[in-house]
Amino acid sequence: MARITVTVSDERYTALKEAAARRRQTIGRLIDDALDFYGVRSTAEAAALVARARRTAAMSEDEALQLAVRETRARRRR
Repeated sequence: MARITVTVSDERYTALKEAAARRRQTIGRLIDDALDFYGVRSTAEAAALVARARRTAAMSEDEALQLAVRETRARRRR
C-alpha cells in the first residue's frame, strides 16, 4: 500500500482524528472510505466496473446513456 503526505489545517486534522476515534477506525481508513463514497477509482477499477455493469445490464446502451444523463442532471439539481 502506498503512503502519501497531505497538508490540512489543524482544525481539519483534529476533526479527522475525532471522527476516526468515534468510528474506531484509522484516519487512513476514514479517508479511504470517503474516497470510495465519492467514487474515486483508478482507470482499471473504473473500466472493470463498467465492464461488469455492461455484462449484467438489462437495458440497451442507449437506454443506459439516457438513464445516466437523467440521474446526473437530477443529482446536480440538489
